Amino acid sequence: MSTLRILGIDPGLRVTGFGIVDMDGQQLRYVASGRVRGGERQPLPERLKLLLDGLDEVIRTHQPQVASVEQVFVNVNPQSTLLLGQARGAVICAAVSAGLPVAEYTALQVKQAVVGAGKAAKSQVAHMVGRLLALPVAPEGDAADALACAICHAHTANGFGGRTTGKRRGGRVASLEDWLR
Repeated sequence: MSTLRILGIDPGLRVTGFGIVDMDGQQLRYVASGRVRGGERQPLPERLKLLLDGLDEVIRTHQPQVASVEQVFVNVNPQSTLLLGQARGAVICAAVSAGLPVAEYTALQVKQAVVGAGKAAKSQVAHMVGRLLALPVAPEGDAADALACAICHAHTANGFGGRTTGKRRGGRVASLEDWLR
C-alpha cells in the first residue's frame, strides 16, 4: 500500500491551523504543522485572501493528496459563525483549487477519533496527537487541532479499509477512487 499524505485544517479567520501527516498502512508519521495568519486589521476580503494564499503555499510545499477540514459549529454569536464560515470557505477553496478531495468532520468526530471521547478537552486532544505521532512534545493550539483533523481522516480511512473522503454516497462511504470519478 502506498503512503497517503493528509492535510488537516482547523479554519479560523485570524489564525488557521494546518497539520500534515503521512499514513502508511496502520502507521502515522508527522510531516509538518503550523499556522496561517489571516490578519486582524485588514478588510475581510484581504484577510480571506491571506488564508487562501497561505494554504496554497502549504499545499504546494507539502503536496498532500487529500484535505480534511473541521466543520463549523453553530455559535451563540451568529456574526462569529458567519465569519468562521467564510474563513472555512476560503480554506476549502484552496484545497479544491489544488485538486484535493476534501473530507469534513465535526469536532465530535475528531475528538472521538483521536481521544476516544467526543467531549474531550483541547489539552487531551493535543496530548493524544503528540502520542499518536510520537512527538517529543504535544503540539499547541490550532496546529494540534489541525493534526487531530488529519488523524481523524486517517483513522476513518483506515477503519473502512480504504482511503475515504468522509463523504457518504448512496448510504456508503465513498473511496478516494469513487470521489475522483
